[in-house]
Amino acid sequence: MSRRQLLAQALETINKLPEERISEVINFASYMLKKHEEAILQKGIERLVETSNAFAFLHDEEDLYTLDDLKERY
Repeated sequence: MSRRQLLAQALETINKLPEERISEVINFASYMLKKHEEAILQKGIERLVETSNAFAFLHDEEDLYTLDDLKERY
């Protein structure tokens, strides 16, 4: 379905709801929009950190631990 068709179907369904349920739909849609915006922001921050030289020193740091350090010994 196209975006226009989905919106038309959503509006048609919402128009059939009582007023208090419409408020719930609005709250849910606002929540979904916030989560979407936060995900976009998070991806942007991750991209900035990956391309930034601020943490470049970590690439040159020697490994302090090996896989043997993670193994549990009895």
